[in-house]
Amino acid sequence: MSLSSISPIDGRYRKTAEPLAPFFSESALMRYRIIVEGEYLIALADAKLVRKFSDKEKKIIRALYNLSAADAQIISNIETKGYKNIKATDHDVKAVEYFIKDKLSRTSLKDVLEFTHFALTSEDTNNLAYGLMLKLGLDKIILPKLQEIIKSLNYLTKKYHSLPMLARTHGQSASPTTFGKEFKVFAERLKRQSHILENVGISVKLNGATGNYNAAVAAFPKVDWIKFSKNFIAQLNKLHTSSFMLEANLHTTQIEPHDSYIEIFDALRRINSILIDFNQDMWRYISDEWIAQRPREGAVGSSTMPHKINPIKFENSEGNLGLANALFEFFARKLPISRLQRDLSDSTVERNFGTALAHCLIAYEYLLKGLSRVTVDEKKVREVLNNHPEVVAEAIQTVLRREGVKMPYEKLKELTRGKKITLKDLHQFIDSLDVNDKVKKELKIFTPENYTGLATKLASL
Repeated sequence: MSLSSISPIDGRYRKTAEPLAPFFSESALMRYRIIVEGEYLIALADAKLVRKFSDKEKKIIRALYNLSAADAQIISNIETKGYKNIKATDHDVKAVEYFIKDKLSRTSLKDVLEFTHFALTSEDTNNLAYGLMLKLGLDKIILPKLQEIIKSLNYLTKKYHSLPMLARTHGQSASPTTFGKEFKVFAERLKRQSHILENVGISVKLNGATGNYNAAVAAFPKVDWIKFSKNFIAQLNKLHTSSFMLEANLHTTQIEPHDSYIEIFDALRRINSILIDFNQDMWRYISDEWIAQRPREGAVGSSTMPHKINPIKFENSEGNLGLANALFEFFARKLPISRLQRDLSDSTVERNFGTALAHCLIAYEYLLKGLSRVTVDEKKVREVLNNHPEVVAEAIQTVLRREGVKMPYEKLKELTRGKKITLKDLHQFIDSLDVNDKVKKELKIFTPENYTGLATKLASL
């Protein structure tokens, strides 16, 4: 951890965010650009637009994908200050092109150097690189972490599937539920949104400076470039398998319009909003002492109050989810808009994909840490529930409706609204009703602990 880092992602939370570095760091962007350029060069040869490459030559190209820190620095130098006889490009994609040419110039491929980045615009390389980065970063890091959260929630669902608890609507006592069923609500919400997320196709393009294959057609007018681009994108999917698929967008300007990025980020934003909701509920349950947190040896909850175990994991998660969502919302406003056929204002924004996803990952990790240290105080939960016998008034008035009793809701309202009552009060009320003894016995069966409807069954589905 660097104590001089400006961003906490690369400072305080570097260890937590580290798994995303191979997909969204500056060197990762360089690497995926090289992969796109390298596979494109091989595809040109396979399409017989360049001489045939031997298997050894293809390995030479693909060996460049193992980008070392020293190689990444060379690319940076080419862009910013020059390298060998290459003057500073002040252009990041051109720096990658020159790096590849420099490396291949000392091999048997030196005769095909100018087919590197042939008939491409930078956005062809970039959008495919970002497509791969998102495809793999989401598949390898983000989705598995979400699955861990769902698994943890399902574990808690099963453990507390039948534990009755007081529900609260509008912050007031309401018809009882079970802790397990309430955990299940969040697990199912996340499951649905995760399924939506992993089925979003990532639109990409390979069609030149303004989306019309102009340069490619000028050089090779008889080639079916639309078919070529489709095949190339399909090949990238085979090269890097994941549940996310790159999909060819044939109708673009110079840039792929990024609409599919927004679909991904909106799905993540919904997931994060669900988790913010969950974090806030957990915070309240801990505040009410329904959920206890196991203390850690040596940990401090407050700098002045030694008794405290603050719900900091859930609070940290909530904060990072909010930061991620703020970025996702900005992405949604910014990325689909580009002046005429191209402006460059999306470029610096795309570089922050990793930042948004890092805040997600930090939030998910801290939420999991929080969940690993909690336990439900069953005695406390039952005690609170039984202290609110008024919640069975709903059951009583509903059965009385069934029996044809006039204005039962109003009778129960008069008895219970704004008043502190006991089960004894309810039983006295039942005894005063003009119904038969069988119905009275049925009504007296209801208690706060058994009036949970199908909550236990729902938690088990």
